[in-house]
Amino acid sequence: MKKIIFLSLFLFLAVSNVNAQKTTKAVGIISSGASVRKFHEKSELETMQKGQLLELYIERIKVLVNTLPYIALTTKPGVTMQDVGIPANVDNEKVLTLQQQNTLTFLNSTVDFQRTMTPYADKGNLVTSILYYESMLKELNQINE
Repeated sequence: MKKIIFLSLFLFLAVSNVNAQKTTKAVGIISSGASVRKFHEKSELETMQKGQLLELYIERIKVLVNTLPYIALTTKPGVTMQDVGIPANVDNEKVLTLQQQNTLTFLNSTVDFQRTMTPYADKGNLVTSILYYESMLKELNQINE
C-alpha cells in the first residue's frame, strides 16, 4: 500500500513538473514598469524639494534607458517578442535576457552615481532636465500611434 501511495505521489509530482515547464510566460521586451505615472509643469516642479526632484529625475532616466534601445521594435511596455513577430526560440530569448541583465547592471550603476552626484546639481538644472526627459517620453508615446 505504501508503495502505491509513494508511486502515485511520485507520478503526480513528475507530471506537474512537466506541465510547469511547458507553460513559460512570454517576457516583455520593455519592462512593464517602464512608464511615467505623471508628467509635470515647470511651476509644479519649481515648488518641489530637491530630494523629490532627484527621484523624478532618476525615474525618468530608468524609463528612457528601458525604452530607447527598443524603439525600432516597440515603445509600449509589456509587448513581447511574439507580438512584434520575433520567433520565440532559445537563442532570441537568451539574447533578450542578456540585454535585460546588462540594462539592469547599467541602471544600478547609473542610479548609484545619480544619488551621489546629482544632489549637488542646481535645482533649476534639475527642473529643466526633468522637463526635457518628459518631453522625450511624450514623443516616444506618439511613435507608432
